[in-house]
Amino acid sequence: MFAVLKTGGKQYKVQAGDMLRVEKLAADAGETVQFNDVLMIGGDAPVVGAPFVSGAAVQAEVVEQIKGDKVINFVKRRRKHSSKRTVGHRQKLTLVKITEILSSGADASGVKVATGKGDAAPAAKAAPKAKAAKAAAPAAAAGSDDLTQLTGVGPAAAKKLEAAGLTTFAQIAALSEADIAGIDAVKIKPEWVEQAKELAQG
Repeated sequence: MFAVLKTGGKQYKVQAGDMLRVEKLAADAGETVQFNDVLMIGGDAPVVGAPFVSGAAVQAEVVEQIKGDKVINFVKRRRKHSSKRTVGHRQKLTLVKITEILSSGADASGVKVATGKGDAAPAAKAAPKAKAAKAAAPAAAAGSDDLTQLTGVGPAAAKKLEAAGLTTFAQIAALSEADIAGIDAVKIKPEWVEQAKELAQG
Protein backbone atom coordinates (compact mmCIF):
# COMPACT_ATOMS: atom_id res chain seq x y z
CA MET A 1 0.00 0.00 0.00
CA PHE A 2 1.19 3.50 -0.79
CA ALA A 3 -0.04 7.02 -0.06
CA VAL A 4 0.37 10.46 -1.58
CA LEU A 5 0.82 13.08 1.11
CA LYS A 6 1.25 16.84 1.03
CA THR A 7 3.64 18.81 3.25
CA GLY A 8 5.63 21.98 2.79
CA GLY A 9 3.78 22.79 -0.44
CA LYS A 10 4.99 19.57 -2.09
CA GLN A 11 3.48 16.15 -2.72
CA TYR A 12 5.25 12.84 -2.02
CA LYS A 13 4.36 9.25 -2.90
CA VAL A 14 5.45 7.10 0.05
CA GLN A 15 5.36 3.53 1.37
CA ALA A 16 6.16 2.12 4.80
CA GLY A 17 9.94 2.11 5.34
CA ASP A 18 10.70 4.97 2.91
CA MET A 19 13.19 7.68 3.90
CA LEU A 20 11.94 11.13 2.97
CA ARG A 21 13.43 14.64 3.02
CA VAL A 22 10.70 17.23 3.66
CA GLU A 23 10.57 20.93 4.51
CA LYS A 24 11.69 21.55 8.09
CA LEU A 25 9.24 20.28 10.72
CA ALA A 26 8.80 21.44 14.32
CA ALA A 27 9.98 18.14 15.82
CA ASP A 28 13.11 16.68 17.38
CA ALA A 29 14.99 13.57 16.32
CA GLY A 30 13.28 10.40 17.54
CA GLU A 31 9.78 11.91 17.69
CA THR A 32 6.87 10.40 15.79
CA VAL A 33 4.82 12.81 13.68
CA GLN A 34 1.69 12.39 11.61
CA PHE A 35 0.90 13.88 8.19
CA ASN A 36 -2.87 14.38 7.96
CA ASP A 37 -2.95 15.87 4.44
CA VAL A 38 -3.26 12.62 2.47
CA LEU A 39 -4.36 13.10 -1.15
CA MET A 40 -4.60 9.45 -2.11
CA ILE A 41 -4.23 5.93 -0.78
CA GLY A 42 -3.27 3.28 -3.30
CA GLY A 43 -3.30 -0.50 -3.18
CA ASP A 44 -6.01 -3.15 -3.65
CA ALA A 45 -8.79 -0.58 -3.05
CA PRO A 46 -7.50 2.87 -4.09
CA VAL A 47 -9.09 5.93 -2.46
CA VAL A 48 -8.75 9.41 -3.94
CA GLY A 49 -9.43 12.42 -1.71
CA ALA A 50 -11.41 15.54 -2.51
CA PRO A 51 -8.93 17.06 -1.88
CA PHE A 52 -7.90 14.96 1.17
CA VAL A 53 -8.87 11.46 2.24
CA SER A 54 -11.00 11.75 5.39
CA GLY A 55 -9.53 9.97 8.41
CA ALA A 56 -6.32 8.96 6.61
CA ALA A 57 -2.82 9.82 7.74
CA VAL A 58 0.82 8.89 7.32
CA GLN A 59 2.97 8.42 10.41
CA ALA A 60 6.72 8.91 10.33
CA GLU A 61 9.67 8.97 12.70
CA VAL A 62 11.96 12.01 12.63
CA VAL A 63 15.50 10.82 11.97
CA GLU A 64 17.34 14.18 12.07
CA GLN A 65 17.25 17.84 11.07
CA ILE A 66 19.47 18.41 8.02
CA LYS A 67 20.33 20.99 5.39
CA GLY A 68 19.96 20.60 1.65
CA ASP A 69 22.64 21.13 -0.97
CA LYS A 70 24.09 24.62 -1.28
CA VAL A 71 22.50 26.71 -4.01
CA ILE A 72 24.52 29.65 -5.34
CA ASN A 73 22.78 32.54 -7.07
CA PHE A 74 25.23 34.68 -9.06
CA VAL A 75 24.09 37.88 -10.76
CA LYS A 76 26.35 39.96 -12.97
CA ARG A 77 25.32 43.20 -14.66
CA ARG A 78 27.48 44.14 -17.60
CA ARG A 79 28.25 47.37 -19.41
CA LYS A 80 27.07 50.46 -17.51
CA HIS A 81 26.39 48.85 -14.16
CA SER A 82 29.36 46.47 -13.88
CA SER A 83 28.18 44.94 -10.61
CA LYS A 84 28.28 41.39 -9.27
CA ARG A 85 26.36 39.72 -6.46
CA THR A 86 26.67 36.20 -5.06
CA VAL A 87 24.15 34.76 -2.62
CA GLY A 88 24.32 31.24 -1.18
CA HIS A 89 21.47 29.28 0.39
CA ARG A 90 21.02 25.90 2.09
CA GLN A 91 17.41 24.90 2.68
CA LYS A 92 16.61 23.49 6.12
CA LEU A 93 15.05 20.03 5.83
CA THR A 94 13.87 17.20 8.05
CA LEU A 95 14.75 13.58 7.33
CA VAL A 96 11.87 11.26 8.25
CA LYS A 97 11.25 7.52 7.98
CA ILE A 98 7.71 6.46 7.06
CA THR A 99 6.49 3.96 9.67
CA GLU A 100 2.79 3.46 8.99
CA ILE A 101 -0.01 4.43 6.60
CA LEU A 102 -3.43 4.77 8.23
CA SER A 103 -6.46 4.54 5.97
CA SER A 104 -8.77 5.54 8.84
CA GLY A 105 -8.74 6.54 12.51
CA ALA A 106 -6.12 9.25 12.20
CA ASP A 107 -7.96 11.56 14.62
CA ALA A 108 -7.83 9.03 17.45
CA SER A 109 -4.15 8.08 17.03
CA GLY A 110 -2.88 10.72 19.48
CA VAL A 111 0.31 11.29 17.46
CA LYS A 112 1.71 14.82 17.11
CA VAL A 113 0.68 16.52 13.85
CA ALA A 114 3.61 17.42 11.58
CA THR A 115 3.85 21.21 11.21
CA GLY A 116 6.52 23.51 9.85
CA LYS A 117 8.75 25.63 12.07
CA GLY A 118 7.08 28.89 11.01
CA ASP A 119 3.42 27.84 11.35
CA ALA A 120 2.69 28.64 14.99
CA ALA A 121 5.53 30.97 16.01
CA PRO A 122 4.46 34.16 14.21
CA ALA A 123 0.90 33.93 15.54
CA ALA A 124 2.20 33.41 19.07
CA LYS A 125 4.56 36.38 18.78
CA ALA A 126 1.96 38.61 17.19
CA ALA A 127 -0.63 38.00 19.92
CA PRO A 128 1.30 39.73 22.78
CA LYS A 129 2.13 42.67 20.50
CA ALA A 130 -1.50 43.06 19.49
CA LYS A 131 -2.62 42.90 23.14
CA ALA A 132 -0.01 45.48 24.13
CA ALA A 133 -1.09 47.79 21.31
CA LYS A 134 -4.76 47.48 22.31
CA ALA A 135 -3.90 48.15 25.95
CA ALA A 136 -1.71 51.14 25.08
CA ALA A 137 -4.27 52.75 22.76
CA PRO A 138 -6.94 53.48 25.41
CA ALA A 139 -4.28 54.67 27.86
CA ALA A 140 -2.86 57.06 25.28
CA ALA A 141 -6.31 58.28 24.34
CA ALA A 142 -7.26 58.91 27.95
CA GLY A 143 -4.15 60.80 29.06
CA SER A 144 -3.02 62.69 25.96
CA ASP A 145 -4.27 65.15 23.34
CA ASP A 146 -4.07 65.02 19.56
CA LEU A 147 -0.96 67.15 19.08
CA THR A 148 -1.35 67.07 15.29
CA GLN A 149 -4.04 69.76 15.70
CA LEU A 150 -1.20 72.25 16.12
CA THR A 151 -0.24 73.96 12.87
CA GLY A 152 2.92 72.38 11.44
CA VAL A 153 2.85 69.33 13.74
CA GLY A 154 2.61 66.09 11.80
CA PRO A 155 2.71 62.49 13.04
CA ALA A 156 6.53 62.48 13.17
CA ALA A 157 6.71 65.72 15.18
CA ALA A 158 3.93 64.47 17.48
CA LYS A 159 5.98 61.35 18.25
CA LYS A 160 9.03 63.50 19.04
CA LEU A 161 6.95 65.66 21.37
CA GLU A 162 5.61 62.56 23.12
CA ALA A 163 9.17 61.23 23.43
CA ALA A 164 10.09 64.52 25.14
CA GLY A 165 7.26 63.96 27.63
CA LEU A 166 4.81 66.45 26.09
CA THR A 167 1.50 64.70 25.53
CA THR A 168 -1.11 67.38 26.30
CA PHE A 169 -1.86 70.92 25.15
CA ALA A 170 -1.62 72.10 28.77
CA GLN A 171 1.98 70.90 29.03
CA ILE A 172 2.99 72.71 25.84
CA ALA A 173 1.11 75.87 26.89
CA ALA A 174 3.03 75.95 30.19
CA LEU A 175 6.47 75.89 28.52
CA SER A 176 8.73 78.87 29.06
CA GLU A 177 11.51 80.02 26.75
CA ALA A 178 14.06 78.30 28.98
CA ASP A 179 12.08 75.06 28.82
CA ILE A 180 11.88 75.27 25.03
CA ALA A 181 15.64 75.86 24.78
CA GLY A 182 16.30 72.80 26.96
CA ILE A 183 14.35 70.40 24.70
CA ASP A 184 16.65 68.88 22.07
CA ALA A 185 14.33 66.19 20.69
CA VAL A 186 12.24 68.66 18.67
CA LYS A 187 12.35 72.39 17.94
CA ILE A 188 9.19 73.87 19.49
CA LYS A 189 7.87 76.94 17.72
CA PRO A 190 6.37 79.86 19.73
CA GLU A 191 3.10 79.64 17.75
CA TRP A 192 2.66 76.06 18.97
CA VAL A 193 2.63 77.37 22.55
CA GLU A 194 0.00 80.00 21.68
CA GLN A 195 -2.21 77.50 19.88
CA ALA A 196 -1.79 75.01 22.75
CA LYS A 197 -3.06 77.65 25.20
CA GLU A 198 -6.21 78.15 23.11
CA LEU A 199 -6.78 74.40 22.62
CA ALA A 200 -6.19 73.68 26.32
CA GLN A 201 -8.93 76.15 27.25
CA GLY A 202 -11.25 74.36 24.85
